[in-house]
Amino acid sequence: MIIIGGGPAGLSAALSLRRARRQVIVVDQAQPRNRTAPHMHGVLGHDGLPPLELLEKGRTEVAKYGVRVIVGNVISARADEQGVEVTTADGVIRARHLIVATGLTDELPEIPGLRDQWGTGAVVCPYCDGWEHRRHVIGVIATSSQSVGQAQLLRQWSDRVVYFANVVGEPDEPEADALARRDIRVERGAVVSLVTANGRLEGVHLEQRTVPVDVVFTGPALRPNDALLRSLGATTTDGPLGSWIEADRDGRTSVPRVWATGDVVDPRANVSVSLGLGTLTAGAVNTDLVHEDIEQAPSVGSSARPSAALS
Repeated sequence: MIIIGGGPAGLSAALSLRRARRQVIVVDQAQPRNRTAPHMHGVLGHDGLPPLELLEKGRTEVAKYGVRVIVGNVISARADEQGVEVTTADGVIRARHLIVATGLTDELPEIPGLRDQWGTGAVVCPYCDGWEHRRHVIGVIATSSQSVGQAQLLRQWSDRVVYFANVVGEPDEPEADALARRDIRVERGAVVSLVTANGRLEGVHLEQRTVPVDVVFTGPALRPNDALLRSLGATTTDGPLGSWIEADRDGRTSVPRVWATGDVVDPRANVSVSLGLGTLTAGAVNTDLVHEDIEQAPSVGSSARPSAALS
């Protein structure tokens, strides 16, 4: 079994499959999406744990079972009805099935200072970071039509929410009325930069003034790291967030023996969800492997033995 991606989904799948006595290799770039965040929240049993520490614990756990983790890039992959083949800088790995858990990338607005604050003073998920900023001054920098909804959601954590219309422009009349009724202030004009002091966010700078805030939430463009899946010919579907690889509830793609799990196929998959999805996909893959084992088993009385393979 080959798993590409060593984040929560990939390592969770690796743990389940190895405990099912499957041979597992994980290929990982070691560039997780949440690497800039000092802590993660809302992960039961791990609330407040640094995300990189969670991955370190996960790698240690799977290594105890004999999972091999290769840090590096995948150069190419091939899949057909007989199996899969993955080429890395270290050579070619062959297996019966492939799980892709390569995650997604946040494409941030081109606002000076935003990238340096990403994961600390600038964040995206209210459920991950809203509690830490309850009753603080929360800025919402609009990037799309969904930003008004983000501001309304954050209003339940603080009664001091500032909506920065930015380049998206004025909210329409019903939206403006709804914002006003909940005392969400609207600041007009393009955001020029974030203002910081000693690495700490202090405000949002507009063309003529600076508005003090304690934190900003915004909505980056979500880009799945799915180039490998696309190169294999996986079917895509278009939606409000763009083009994504199609996968069923178990993670099965349109390509034989190729599966995808975590936020590479589901933008809603935070750490907790990805852990569960990795386990779910692992169970589905193992069920397929069991069916193959039955088909390949020798007939009663035969002396033939099934050949060994990385499964």
